[in-house]
Amino acid sequence: MSSRQFLQELAHDAMRDRGFEPDFSQAAQAQVARLHGPAAADSRRDLRDLPWCSIDNDDSRDLDQLSVADVSSGPLKLLVAIADVDSLVSRDTPVDQHAAHNTTSVYTGAQIFPMLPERLSTDLTSLNEDEDRTAIVIEYAVREDGSVGESDVYAAVVRNRAKLAYPSVGAWLEGNGPPPPKIAEVPGLDANLRQQDRAAQALKKRRHQMGALTLATIEPRPVFEDDTLRDLAEAQRSRATELIEDLMVASNGVVARFLADHGLASLRRVVRVPQKWPRIVELAAQHGSRLPGDPDAVALEEWLLRQRAEDPQRFPDLSLSVVKLLGRGEYVVEQPGEDATGHFGLAVQDYTHSTAPNRRFPDLVAQRIVKVALAPGPGPAPPYGDGELQAIAERCTEREDAANKVERLVRKAAAALLLQSRVGDRFDAIVTGASEKGTWVRIRRPPAEGRLERGYEGLDVGDRVRVKLVHTDPARGFIDFARS
Repeated sequence: MSSRQFLQELAHDAMRDRGFEPDFSQAAQAQVARLHGPAAADSRRDLRDLPWCSIDNDDSRDLDQLSVADVSSGPLKLLVAIADVDSLVSRDTPVDQHAAHNTTSVYTGAQIFPMLPERLSTDLTSLNEDEDRTAIVIEYAVREDGSVGESDVYAAVVRNRAKLAYPSVGAWLEGNGPPPPKIAEVPGLDANLRQQDRAAQALKKRRHQMGALTLATIEPRPVFEDDTLRDLAEAQRSRATELIEDLMVASNGVVARFLADHGLASLRRVVRVPQKWPRIVELAAQHGSRLPGDPDAVALEEWLLRQRAEDPQRFPDLSLSVVKLLGRGEYVVEQPGEDATGHFGLAVQDYTHSTAPNRRFPDLVAQRIVKVALAPGPGPAPPYGDGELQAIAERCTEREDAANKVERLVRKAAAALLLQSRVGDRFDAIVTGASEKGTWVRIRRPPAEGRLERGYEGLDVGDRVRVKLVHTDPARGFIDFARS
Protein backbone atom coordinates (compact mmCIF):
# COMPACT_ATOMS: atom_id res chain seq x y z
CA MET A 1 0.00 0.00 0.00
CA SER A 2 1.34 3.44 -0.94
CA SER A 3 1.71 6.14 1.70
CA ARG A 4 -0.99 8.19 -0.03
CA GLN A 5 -3.45 5.29 0.04
CA PHE A 6 -2.56 4.57 3.67
CA LEU A 7 -3.29 8.18 4.66
CA GLN A 8 -6.50 8.28 2.60
CA GLU A 9 -7.85 5.17 4.34
CA LEU A 10 -6.83 6.56 7.72
CA ALA A 11 -8.56 9.87 6.91
CA HIS A 12 -11.76 8.09 5.85
CA ASP A 13 -11.82 6.07 9.07
CA ALA A 14 -11.09 9.19 11.13
CA MET A 15 -14.04 10.97 9.52
CA ARG A 16 -16.33 8.12 10.56
CA ASP A 17 -14.84 7.95 14.05
CA ARG A 18 -15.48 11.66 14.57
CA GLY A 19 -19.09 11.47 13.45
CA PHE A 20 -18.73 12.78 9.89
CA GLU A 21 -20.32 11.33 6.79
CA PRO A 22 -17.34 11.03 4.42
CA ASP A 23 -19.50 9.91 1.49
CA PHE A 24 -22.68 11.34 -0.01
CA SER A 25 -25.94 9.42 0.19
CA GLN A 26 -27.62 8.05 -2.92
CA ALA A 27 -30.38 10.62 -2.42
CA ALA A 28 -27.85 13.46 -2.44
CA GLN A 29 -26.17 12.11 -5.54
CA ALA A 30 -29.54 11.75 -7.26
CA GLN A 31 -30.42 15.34 -6.36
CA VAL A 32 -27.26 16.62 -8.03
CA ALA A 33 -27.75 14.38 -11.07
CA ARG A 34 -31.11 16.07 -11.72
CA LEU A 35 -29.50 19.52 -12.03
CA HIS A 36 -29.22 20.70 -15.63
CA GLY A 37 -26.79 23.58 -15.12
CA PRO A 38 -25.87 26.65 -13.04
CA ALA A 39 -28.57 28.80 -11.49
CA ALA A 40 -30.41 31.17 -13.83
CA ALA A 41 -29.51 34.86 -13.72
CA ASP A 42 -33.10 36.05 -13.12
CA SER A 43 -33.34 39.85 -12.96
CA ARG A 44 -30.07 40.42 -11.13
CA ARG A 45 -27.61 43.18 -11.87
CA ASP A 46 -25.34 42.26 -14.75
CA LEU A 47 -21.72 42.81 -13.65
CA ARG A 48 -20.07 40.41 -16.07
CA ASP A 49 -18.08 43.15 -17.82
CA LEU A 50 -16.02 43.98 -14.70
CA PRO A 51 -12.49 42.52 -14.49
CA TRP A 52 -13.36 40.00 -11.76
CA CYS A 53 -10.68 37.55 -10.67
CA SER A 54 -10.23 34.78 -8.11
CA ILE A 55 -7.10 34.23 -6.02
CA ASP A 56 -6.79 30.93 -4.20
CA ASN A 57 -4.47 27.98 -3.72
CA ASP A 58 -2.89 26.49 -6.84
CA ASP A 59 -5.05 23.37 -6.62
CA SER A 60 -8.32 24.94 -5.44
CA ARG A 61 -11.36 24.09 -7.53
CA ASP A 62 -14.16 25.20 -5.17
CA LEU A 63 -14.03 28.93 -5.86
CA ASP A 64 -16.23 30.84 -3.42
CA GLN A 65 -15.33 34.44 -4.11
CA LEU A 66 -14.23 36.92 -6.76
CA SER A 67 -13.07 40.49 -6.20
CA VAL A 68 -12.71 43.68 -8.16
CA ALA A 69 -11.95 47.34 -7.37
CA ASP A 70 -14.11 50.21 -8.58
CA VAL A 71 -12.54 53.66 -8.85
CA SER A 72 -14.96 55.06 -11.41
CA SER A 73 -16.29 57.73 -9.05
CA GLY A 74 -15.73 58.86 -5.47
CA PRO A 75 -13.75 56.81 -2.94
CA LEU A 76 -12.22 53.45 -3.76
CA LYS A 77 -14.83 50.68 -3.64
CA LEU A 78 -14.33 46.96 -3.34
CA LEU A 79 -16.81 44.47 -4.76
CA VAL A 80 -16.64 40.89 -3.53
CA ALA A 81 -18.82 38.31 -5.29
CA ILE A 82 -19.82 35.24 -3.29
CA ALA A 83 -21.00 32.04 -4.96
CA ASP A 84 -24.79 31.75 -4.81
CA VAL A 85 -24.98 28.21 -3.45
CA ASP A 86 -28.50 28.56 -2.05
CA SER A 87 -30.01 28.84 -5.54
CA LEU A 88 -29.11 25.20 -6.22
CA VAL A 89 -29.14 23.78 -2.66
CA SER A 90 -32.55 24.27 -1.08
CA ARG A 91 -33.20 23.82 2.62
CA ASP A 92 -33.76 20.29 3.94
CA THR A 93 -32.92 18.59 0.65
CA PRO A 94 -30.54 15.59 0.85
CA VAL A 95 -27.53 17.73 -0.12
CA ASP A 96 -28.45 20.35 2.46
CA GLN A 97 -28.93 17.67 5.12
CA HIS A 98 -25.43 16.35 4.41
CA ALA A 99 -24.02 19.89 4.63
CA ALA A 100 -25.89 20.55 7.88
CA HIS A 101 -24.52 17.31 9.33
CA ASN A 102 -20.85 17.79 8.42
CA THR A 103 -21.01 21.66 8.42
CA THR A 104 -17.61 22.01 6.73
CA SER A 105 -15.30 20.65 4.08
CA VAL A 106 -12.43 18.73 5.66
CA TYR A 107 -8.99 19.16 4.08
CA THR A 108 -6.69 16.36 5.19
CA GLY A 109 -3.88 16.79 2.67
CA ALA A 110 -4.20 13.19 1.55
CA GLN A 111 -7.86 13.64 0.59
CA ILE A 112 -10.50 16.37 0.61
CA PHE A 113 -13.95 15.59 1.97
CA PRO A 114 -16.11 18.36 0.46
CA MET A 115 -19.22 19.63 2.22
CA LEU A 116 -21.06 19.64 -1.11
CA PRO A 117 -20.82 17.12 -3.97
CA GLU A 118 -18.04 18.05 -6.35
CA ARG A 119 -20.38 18.69 -9.28
CA LEU A 120 -21.73 21.56 -7.20
CA SER A 121 -18.70 22.84 -5.29
CA THR A 122 -16.23 22.65 -8.19
CA ASP A 123 -18.62 23.27 -11.08
CA LEU A 124 -22.21 24.50 -10.87
CA THR A 125 -21.79 26.76 -7.82
CA SER A 126 -18.07 27.43 -8.17
CA LEU A 127 -17.12 30.82 -9.66
CA ASN A 128 -15.08 29.18 -12.38
CA GLU A 129 -13.03 31.01 -14.96
CA ASP A 130 -14.89 32.17 -18.09
CA GLU A 131 -18.26 31.01 -16.77
CA ASP A 132 -21.34 33.11 -15.98
CA ARG A 133 -22.46 32.58 -12.38
CA THR A 134 -25.02 34.04 -10.01
CA ALA A 135 -23.59 35.62 -6.89
CA ILE A 136 -24.27 37.73 -3.84
CA VAL A 137 -22.14 40.87 -4.13
CA ILE A 138 -20.79 42.68 -1.08
CA GLU A 139 -19.83 46.25 -1.98
CA TYR A 140 -18.10 48.73 0.32
CA ALA A 141 -16.01 51.87 0.19
CA VAL A 142 -12.52 51.87 1.73
CA ARG A 143 -11.45 55.25 3.08
CA GLU A 144 -7.85 56.44 3.09
CA ASP A 145 -7.51 55.58 6.79
CA GLY A 146 -8.61 51.99 6.16
CA SER A 147 -12.08 52.33 7.65
CA VAL A 148 -15.07 50.90 5.81
CA GLY A 149 -17.50 53.47 4.46
CA GLU A 150 -20.82 53.17 2.66
CA SER A 151 -21.74 49.57 1.84
CA ASP A 152 -24.38 47.49 0.13
CA VAL A 153 -25.29 43.84 -0.51
CA TYR A 154 -27.17 42.69 -3.59
CA ALA A 155 -27.62 39.85 -6.10
CA ALA A 156 -25.78 39.91 -9.43
CA VAL A 157 -24.47 37.80 -12.26
CA VAL A 158 -20.67 37.78 -12.63
CA ARG A 159 -17.92 36.22 -14.73
CA ASN A 160 -14.47 35.24 -13.50
CA ARG A 161 -11.95 36.69 -15.96
CA ALA A 162 -8.81 35.17 -14.41
CA LYS A 163 -8.25 32.25 -12.04
CA LEU A 164 -5.10 33.24 -10.15
CA ALA A 165 -3.04 31.57 -7.40
CA TYR A 166 -1.50 32.94 -4.20
CA PRO A 167 2.19 32.12 -4.87
CA SER A 168 2.53 33.85 -8.25
CA VAL A 169 0.30 36.84 -7.39
CA GLY A 170 2.08 37.28 -4.06
CA ALA A 171 5.53 37.26 -5.65
CA TRP A 172 4.37 39.82 -8.23
CA LEU A 173 2.79 42.17 -5.68
CA GLU A 174 5.94 41.98 -3.53
CA GLY A 175 8.20 42.75 -6.52
CA ASN A 176 9.80 39.31 -6.50
CA GLY A 177 8.40 37.95 -9.72
CA PRO A 178 6.67 38.79 -13.01
CA PRO A 179 2.91 39.18 -13.22
CA PRO A 180 1.10 35.88 -13.89
CA PRO A 181 0.37 35.62 -17.64
CA LYS A 182 -3.40 35.65 -17.10
CA ILE A 183 -3.22 39.16 -15.65
CA ALA A 184 -1.91 40.51 -18.95
CA GLU A 185 -4.74 38.75 -20.83
CA VAL A 186 -7.42 40.83 -19.08
CA PRO A 187 -7.37 44.57 -19.92
CA GLY A 188 -7.00 46.68 -16.80
CA LEU A 189 -6.56 43.75 -14.39
CA ASP A 190 -2.98 44.71 -13.55
CA ALA A 191 -4.00 48.16 -12.27
CA ASN A 192 -7.17 46.79 -10.70
CA LEU A 193 -5.28 44.22 -8.61
CA ARG A 194 -2.91 46.90 -7.39
CA GLN A 195 -5.93 48.96 -6.30
CA GLN A 196 -7.31 45.92 -4.47
CA ASP A 197 -3.94 45.43 -2.80
CA ARG A 198 -3.79 49.09 -1.77
CA ALA A 199 -7.26 48.84 -0.21
CA ALA A 200 -6.42 45.56 1.54
CA GLN A 201 -3.25 47.01 3.03
CA ALA A 202 -5.20 50.03 4.32
CA LEU A 203 -7.83 47.74 5.87
CA LYS A 204 -5.10 45.63 7.44
CA LYS A 205 -3.22 48.62 8.85
CA ARG A 206 -6.32 50.01 10.54
CA ARG A 207 -7.34 46.65 12.05
CA HIS A 208 -3.88 46.14 13.50
CA GLN A 209 -3.92 49.64 14.92
CA MET A 210 -7.11 48.57 16.68
CA GLY A 211 -5.43 45.44 18.03
CA ALA A 212 -5.76 42.74 15.36
CA LEU A 213 -3.08 40.19 16.14
CA THR A 214 -0.11 39.38 13.93
CA LEU A 215 0.26 35.60 14.09
CA ALA A 216 2.21 33.23 11.86
CA THR A 217 1.36 29.63 12.67
CA ILE A 218 2.73 26.71 10.67
CA GLU A 219 0.20 24.65 8.71
CA PRO A 220 2.09 21.76 7.10
CA ARG A 221 0.55 19.53 4.48
CA PRO A 222 1.83 16.31 2.90
CA VAL A 223 3.90 16.54 -0.27
CA PHE A 224 3.69 13.47 -2.50
CA GLU A 225 5.84 12.29 -5.38
CA ASP A 226 3.42 10.11 -7.30
CA ASP A 227 1.84 8.30 -4.33
CA THR A 228 4.90 8.37 -2.06
CA LEU A 229 5.08 10.83 0.83
CA ARG A 230 8.28 12.90 0.54
CA ASP A 231 7.88 15.84 2.91
CA LEU A 232 5.60 18.12 4.91
CA ALA A 233 5.44 21.59 3.36
CA GLU A 234 4.53 24.74 5.24
CA ALA A 235 1.95 27.06 3.71
CA GLN A 236 3.58 30.36 2.75
CA ARG A 237 1.90 33.69 3.45
CA SER A 238 2.21 36.58 1.02
CA ARG A 239 0.65 39.88 -0.02
CA ALA A 240 -1.85 37.83 -2.04
CA THR A 241 -3.06 35.80 0.96
CA GLU A 242 -3.27 39.02 2.96
CA LEU A 243 -5.24 40.68 0.18
CA ILE A 244 -7.93 38.01 0.23
CA GLU A 245 -7.98 37.68 4.02
CA ASP A 246 -8.42 41.41 4.58
CA LEU A 247 -11.11 41.76 1.91
CA MET A 248 -13.00 38.82 3.43
CA VAL A 249 -12.77 40.17 6.99
CA ALA A 250 -14.22 43.48 5.80
CA SER A 251 -16.88 41.69 3.72
CA ASN A 252 -18.00 39.58 6.67
CA GLY A 253 -18.31 42.71 8.76
CA VAL A 254 -20.48 44.34 6.10
CA VAL A 255 -22.80 41.32 6.00
CA ALA A 256 -23.08 41.21 9.80
CA ARG A 257 -24.12 44.87 9.93
CA PHE A 258 -26.41 44.46 6.90
CA LEU A 259 -28.38 41.71 8.64
CA ALA A 260 -28.56 43.65 11.90
CA ASP A 261 -29.79 46.76 10.04
CA HIS A 262 -32.59 44.65 8.55
CA GLY A 263 -33.63 43.38 11.97
CA LEU A 264 -32.51 39.80 11.33
CA ALA A 265 -30.80 37.44 13.75
CA SER A 266 -27.55 35.95 12.47
CA LEU A 267 -24.72 33.60 13.28
CA ARG A 268 -21.64 35.47 14.43
CA ARG A 269 -18.09 34.17 14.56
CA VAL A 270 -16.50 35.22 17.86
CA VAL A 271 -13.28 34.81 19.81
CA ARG A 272 -13.91 35.91 23.36
CA VAL A 273 -11.57 37.85 25.62
CA PRO A 274 -8.98 35.18 26.58
CA GLN A 275 -9.45 33.56 29.99
CA LYS A 276 -5.79 32.51 29.95
CA TRP A 277 -4.53 36.08 29.70
CA PRO A 278 -2.35 35.66 32.86
CA ARG A 279 -0.39 32.92 31.07
CA ILE A 280 0.06 35.23 28.03
CA VAL A 281 1.40 37.89 30.44
CA GLU A 282 3.76 35.28 31.89
CA LEU A 283 4.88 34.24 28.40
CA ALA A 284 5.68 37.86 27.53
CA ALA A 285 7.65 38.20 30.77
CA GLN A 286 9.77 35.19 29.78
CA HIS A 287 10.70 37.17 26.67
CA GLY A 288 11.59 40.27 28.66
CA SER A 289 8.39 42.21 28.05
CA ARG A 290 5.50 43.36 30.20
CA LEU A 291 1.82 43.20 29.30
CA PRO A 292 -1.07 44.79 31.25
CA GLY A 293 -2.81 42.67 33.86
CA ASP A 294 -6.13 42.95 31.99
CA PRO A 295 -6.59 41.69 28.40
CA ASP A 296 -5.37 44.34 25.96
CA ALA A 297 -5.27 43.42 22.27
CA VAL A 298 -3.33 46.55 21.25
CA ALA A 299 -0.57 45.87 23.79
CA LEU A 300 -0.44 42.21 22.76
CA GLU A 301 -0.13 43.15 19.09
CA GLU A 302 2.71 45.58 19.81
CA TRP A 303 4.58 42.83 21.69
CA LEU A 304 3.99 40.31 18.89
CA LEU A 305 5.37 42.74 16.30
CA ARG A 306 8.51 43.27 18.39
CA GLN A 307 9.00 39.53 18.76
CA ARG A 308 8.58 38.95 15.02
CA ALA A 309 11.22 41.59 14.28
CA GLU A 310 13.66 40.28 16.91
CA ASP A 311 13.34 36.54 16.23
CA PRO A 312 11.49 35.79 12.97
CA GLN A 313 12.57 32.14 12.87
CA ARG A 314 11.01 31.34 16.24
CA PHE A 315 7.99 33.59 15.77
CA PRO A 316 5.75 30.76 14.48
CA ASP A 317 6.45 28.86 17.70
CA LEU A 318 5.48 31.88 19.77
CA SER A 319 2.40 32.45 17.59
CA LEU A 320 1.26 28.88 18.16
CA SER A 321 1.56 29.34 21.92
CA VAL A 322 -0.50 32.53 21.81
CA VAL A 323 -3.16 30.91 19.59
CA LYS A 324 -3.51 28.05 22.07
CA LEU A 325 -3.89 30.49 24.95
CA LEU A 326 -6.38 32.75 23.18
CA GLY A 327 -8.93 29.95 23.05
CA ARG A 328 -11.05 28.66 20.22
CA GLY A 329 -13.38 30.53 17.95
CA GLU A 330 -17.06 29.71 18.14
CA TYR A 331 -20.38 30.48 16.51
CA VAL A 332 -23.07 32.31 18.46
CA VAL A 333 -26.51 33.70 17.64
CA GLU A 334 -26.82 37.46 17.75
CA GLN A 335 -30.13 39.27 17.82
CA PRO A 336 -30.54 42.77 16.32
CA GLY A 337 -29.66 45.44 18.85
CA GLU A 338 -27.54 43.20 21.06
CA ASP A 339 -24.00 44.21 21.95
CA ALA A 340 -21.69 42.20 19.72
CA THR A 341 -19.27 39.83 21.45
CA GLY A 342 -16.65 40.54 18.79
CA HIS A 343 -13.55 38.73 17.62
CA PHE A 344 -10.59 39.43 19.91
CA GLY A 345 -7.97 38.18 17.44
CA LEU A 346 -9.28 40.19 14.47
CA ALA A 347 -10.15 43.29 16.52
CA VAL A 348 -13.63 43.53 14.99
CA GLN A 349 -16.99 43.74 16.70
CA ASP A 350 -19.31 42.74 13.86
CA TYR A 351 -18.23 39.54 12.20
CA THR A 352 -20.04 36.66 10.57
CA HIS A 353 -18.93 33.90 8.20
CA SER A 354 -20.55 34.50 4.81
CA THR A 355 -17.83 34.32 2.15
CA ALA A 356 -17.33 30.54 1.66
CA PRO A 357 -20.74 28.85 1.19
CA ASN A 358 -19.26 26.00 -0.87
CA ARG A 359 -17.05 25.03 2.08
CA ARG A 360 -18.81 26.08 5.32
CA PHE A 361 -22.42 25.63 6.39
CA PRO A 362 -22.60 28.86 8.48
CA ASP A 363 -21.87 30.78 5.28
CA LEU A 364 -24.74 29.05 3.48
CA VAL A 365 -27.02 29.86 6.42
CA ALA A 366 -25.91 33.50 6.24
CA GLN A 367 -26.63 33.58 2.52
CA ARG A 368 -30.18 32.38 3.07
CA ILE A 369 -30.78 35.06 5.70
CA VAL A 370 -29.30 37.72 3.38
CA LYS A 371 -31.80 36.73 0.70
CA VAL A 372 -34.66 37.43 3.12
CA ALA A 373 -33.32 40.97 3.51
CA LEU A 374 -33.02 41.35 -0.27
CA ALA A 375 -36.56 40.13 -1.01
CA PRO A 376 -38.93 42.89 -2.19
CA GLY A 377 -41.83 44.08 -0.07
CA PRO A 378 -42.46 42.47 3.31
CA GLY A 379 -40.42 39.52 2.10
CA PRO A 380 -40.49 35.92 3.29
CA ALA A 381 -40.09 34.88 6.89
CA PRO A 382 -36.53 34.21 8.12
CA PRO A 383 -35.42 30.72 7.06
CA TYR A 384 -34.43 29.74 10.60
CA GLY A 385 -36.04 30.33 13.97
CA ASP A 386 -33.98 31.39 16.96
CA GLY A 387 -33.90 27.85 18.35
CA GLU A 388 -32.76 26.47 15.00
CA LEU A 389 -30.00 29.06 14.72
CA GLN A 390 -28.79 28.23 18.22
CA ALA A 391 -28.64 24.52 17.37
CA ILE A 392 -26.77 25.29 14.14
CA ALA A 393 -24.27 27.50 16.00
CA GLU A 394 -23.53 24.76 18.51
CA ARG A 395 -23.30 22.10 15.81
CA CYS A 396 -20.94 24.16 13.64
CA THR A 397 -18.65 24.92 16.57
CA GLU A 398 -18.51 21.26 17.58
CA ARG A 399 -17.98 20.04 14.02
CA GLU A 400 -15.20 22.56 13.43
CA ASP A 401 -13.37 21.16 16.44
CA ALA A 402 -13.93 17.63 15.12
CA ALA A 403 -12.67 18.59 11.64
CA ASN A 404 -9.53 20.08 13.16
CA LYS A 405 -8.92 16.80 14.98
CA VAL A 406 -9.29 14.79 11.77
CA GLU A 407 -6.92 17.09 9.90
CA ARG A 408 -4.46 17.05 12.79
CA LEU A 409 -4.54 13.23 12.97
CA VAL A 410 -3.69 12.90 9.28
CA ARG A 411 -0.88 15.47 9.61
CA LYS A 412 0.50 13.55 12.58
CA ALA A 413 0.20 10.24 10.73
CA ALA A 414 2.10 11.75 7.79
CA ALA A 415 4.74 13.11 10.16
CA ALA A 416 4.99 9.73 11.88
CA LEU A 417 5.63 8.11 8.49
CA LEU A 418 8.43 10.59 7.79
CA LEU A 419 9.96 10.18 11.26
CA GLN A 420 9.72 6.42 11.72
CA SER A 421 13.33 5.95 10.57
CA ARG A 422 14.62 8.64 12.96
CA VAL A 423 13.80 7.12 16.35
CA GLY A 424 16.61 8.12 18.71
CA ASP A 425 17.28 11.48 17.03
CA ARG A 426 17.17 14.67 19.12
CA PHE A 427 15.30 17.87 18.29
CA ASP A 428 14.66 21.38 19.60
CA ALA A 429 10.98 21.69 20.49
CA ILE A 430 8.38 24.02 21.96
CA VAL A 431 5.58 23.04 24.33
CA THR A 432 2.24 23.46 22.55
CA GLY A 433 -0.09 21.96 25.14
CA ALA A 434 0.05 21.18 28.85
CA SER A 435 -2.88 19.79 30.82
CA GLU A 436 -4.00 16.77 32.81
CA LYS A 437 -4.42 14.93 29.52
CA GLY A 438 -0.73 15.29 28.68
CA THR A 439 2.05 17.55 27.48
CA TRP A 440 2.62 18.16 23.77
CA VAL A 441 5.62 19.54 21.91
CA ARG A 442 6.35 20.52 18.32
CA ILE A 443 9.59 20.21 16.39
CA ARG A 444 10.52 22.36 13.38
CA ARG A 445 11.87 19.97 10.73
CA PRO A 446 9.80 18.23 9.75
CA PRO A 447 7.05 20.34 11.32
CA ALA A 448 5.49 17.75 13.64
CA GLU A 449 3.75 17.62 17.00
CA GLY A 450 3.96 14.76 19.48
CA ARG A 451 3.37 13.78 23.07
CA LEU A 452 6.10 14.24 25.66
CA GLU A 453 6.08 10.93 27.52
CA ARG A 454 8.89 11.60 29.99
CA GLY A 455 10.32 14.74 31.60
CA TYR A 456 7.25 16.95 31.24
CA GLU A 457 7.08 18.03 34.88
CA GLY A 458 6.92 21.81 35.33
CA LEU A 459 6.53 22.61 31.63
CA ASP A 460 3.87 24.96 30.25
CA VAL A 461 2.76 26.24 26.86
CA GLY A 462 5.53 28.25 25.18
CA ASP A 463 8.45 26.65 27.03
CA ARG A 464 11.39 25.50 24.88
CA VAL A 465 12.82 22.06 25.49
CA ARG A 466 15.25 19.54 23.95
CA VAL A 467 13.61 16.19 23.15
CA LYS A 468 14.47 12.75 21.81
CA LEU A 469 12.16 10.81 19.49
CA VAL A 470 11.36 7.49 21.19
CA HIS A 471 8.43 6.01 19.23
CA THR A 472 6.15 6.48 16.21
CA ASP A 473 2.90 4.78 15.24
CA PRO A 474 1.61 6.10 11.89
CA ALA A 475 -1.60 4.05 12.08
CA ARG A 476 -2.62 5.90 15.25
CA GLY A 477 -0.89 9.19 14.46
CA PHE A 478 1.36 8.78 17.49
CA ILE A 479 4.72 10.53 17.84
CA ASP A 480 6.30 10.16 21.27
CA PHE A 481 9.21 12.14 22.71
CA ALA A 482 11.20 12.13 25.91
CA ARG A 483 12.90 15.14 27.43
CA SER A 484 16.58 15.05 26.54
